[in-house]
Amino acid sequence: MSTIDVPTQAPTTDPVVAQVVRSRLVAITDQMRLALQSVSGSPTVTEASDFFTGLYLPDGSFATMGHQVTFEAPPVGALIRHLLAGGRRLRDGDRIVGNDPFVGALHQNDLQMCAPLFVDGELVAWAGVMAHETDIGGMDFASWSPKAKEIWQEGLRIPAVTLVSEGELREDVLEMILSASRLPAQLGLDIRAFIATLNVAAERLVELCHRYGTDVVQGAMAAMVDDAETRLRRRLLEMPDGVVHTRDFLEHDGHTDALYAVDLVLTKQGDRLTLDFSGSSGQAPGFVNCSRAGLAGGVAGALIPTLGFEIPWNDGLLRPVEIVAPDGLVCTAVPPAPVGSATVETVWVVSNVVSGALNRLLAATPAYAHRAQAVSSGTMATFNLSGRNQFGEVFGLHLMDPLAGGFGAFASRDGQDAAGPINAPCPSIADVEVNELGTPLVYLYRRLAQDTGGAGRHRGGMGAEVALTISVPEAEALVMTHGAEVPNSAGLSGGLPGGLIHQSFARAIMRDATESARTAALLRGRTDTDPRFTNLGPKPGAFPITGQDVFAVTWQGGGGIGDPLDRDPAAVLADVRRGVVSTQAARETYGVALTPSGSARATGWDAAETARLRRQARAQRLGVATDRVPETCRSLDPALPPAGLRAGERWLPLSDRLRAIRGTDGTWRVGTVDGALLVTGSTRWRRGAHRVALALPERAGATLHEDLAVTGWACPVTGHLLAVDVHPAGTDPIDDLDLSLDDRAARLTLPA
Repeated sequence: MSTIDVPTQAPTTDPVVAQVVRSRLVAITDQMRLALQSVSGSPTVTEASDFFTGLYLPDGSFATMGHQVTFEAPPVGALIRHLLAGGRRLRDGDRIVGNDPFVGALHQNDLQMCAPLFVDGELVAWAGVMAHETDIGGMDFASWSPKAKEIWQEGLRIPAVTLVSEGELREDVLEMILSASRLPAQLGLDIRAFIATLNVAAERLVELCHRYGTDVVQGAMAAMVDDAETRLRRRLLEMPDGVVHTRDFLEHDGHTDALYAVDLVLTKQGDRLTLDFSGSSGQAPGFVNCSRAGLAGGVAGALIPTLGFEIPWNDGLLRPVEIVAPDGLVCTAVPPAPVGSATVETVWVVSNVVSGALNRLLAATPAYAHRAQAVSSGTMATFNLSGRNQFGEVFGLHLMDPLAGGFGAFASRDGQDAAGPINAPCPSIADVEVNELGTPLVYLYRRLAQDTGGAGRHRGGMGAEVALTISVPEAEALVMTHGAEVPNSAGLSGGLPGGLIHQSFARAIMRDATESARTAALLRGRTDTDPRFTNLGPKPGAFPITGQDVFAVTWQGGGGIGDPLDRDPAAVLADVRRGVVSTQAARETYGVALTPSGSARATGWDAAETARLRRQARAQRLGVATDRVPETCRSLDPALPPAGLRAGERWLPLSDRLRAIRGTDGTWRVGTVDGALLVTGSTRWRRGAHRVALALPERAGATLHEDLAVTGWACPVTGHLLAVDVHPAGTDPIDDLDLSLDDRAARLTLPA
């Protein structure tokens, strides 16, 4: 731990000055972003915004951060704390570079640099920057090495090295770093962009301190963090206490198609959160692991945007959080475990389970239930391309298009299409023309992918899809993902998960003009049903690609919220007419009978037939005759109390159709909005619901991992879905919500 003292409050009593300084600190962070993107030559930075900038307190707590990748705020702080713990002599003008995942980085590609910021000889703050670099060495291009069995095979590791000493660049150190990369010019330009970014921060902070005083600036930074902590603790006190249990999976470690679980038991008590990952799988022999720094990054990536609304984003949002996890898990791997794909594998899945747990708490909080959201874009497929371009020059590309996964549905509205993951608040991808100009990549299409959004009363956003070839004779592709056999974009409250990733490849189908024309027509359809396209599965690794071949990939959409049979038929019709939902899904998943039947140009729906289809589907879930389920069901207006509420009783919403009811004698029961009693004395409601084995819609479940099963839970009276669980085959699903039915919960209840 650092022994550096940090002011607990701003010395100034002038609130106007304090706010001006705070705003200037946020502006400095954005000026750092502008400097980085202006100098960098990497499309990952300039086009896709896969980077981080921020200012830190002297002890390594981040006081400001940009809105690019929320994963990356804690790792730079870990690098700073590593320097402080080691007693490193710090001097004005020093710039320290690192990328060691067992020091502070997420994986070796995430190069990070920090600068101690001195004003008149005093260490006032730190500035930090971090970005994904396309190649940092290792056994495969792009430093993603599916065959790796230990971290030494994955690229250069830099623990914490002074690259700029008192303002002087150490050319020998820079040369050593660049010599490890297959793209030294691009890496070198990014490193100089890092230096420029930190120089901007240093100049602006000195100006700010000289204008308002060092004590005022330091006090403002510390007060920003304290204020965020206070406001989050106050928000937590508005939420019920209890335990939330969530779990997500990733498949294939690069060697075998083994299944790994990230298991989270979140305990909320008063104004504190404890996140226990002890039930997760042990570390893998392949590159899917993350280090403890990655675990912290994954937690921050979901928690900050989920609970930090209307609060400044800084380290104060993490102070009420304790992370519990022993060493040696897939999310706390220890050396020499490979961790090269951590950011798109285990770190990403950590973010999924944290998002799922926190949103279950929001759904059970009357003041915030409308904000509850399903999981967004639960995975990021990776496509890298390398070789020589038409001029004989070495090129390399890390395609950032997979950020265009679907956003999870909200309790109050649909998720946005192609809006990306929750951990990237301002996602962006390069224009097609930018990627084609810089590399010999050729797009056949980039578009929204039909039926990828998780079905629900509110639909998850659609994921996108691309088909690619190249304009040179040959190159090498490196392809990997999770989520080809696991639906990671989990739904909420009976909503279905987003569709699976589908990666496919067709060899030599662009051989002549006639065949090319046929292929162009084919690619307007779906490659996952074309016999000439081979399903690549989750991690095919590196393979050659020629100008006659086509690679195609469809990304996961966001999870849905609520039973799909509750969706407004007008919304389903609009989706079909837009082409984002198929006529088959409209009928089979949503129970909507379009008119004319089976037409993507439908002009309406048959109300009577739609009601019949939906009633029939609910009856089939329960395994009873259609006339055994009610023809109509209760409104889902969240302001309406559940059916069967007695005089003087109060109630608490748990999800779309679940309500906890507190009797006049203080006893609790959980039931559905339609009056079905599920359990008394706890919120472990599954014991009273009807269990049904589910098959996900074709695009979502065609290649579900053989070790997984999908179980739905239905209201025993109406047949409406209450939850959909993905779990290990042969085991029971977990109870995800176990609230403390105490005085705090009672205070949150609503009157009849």
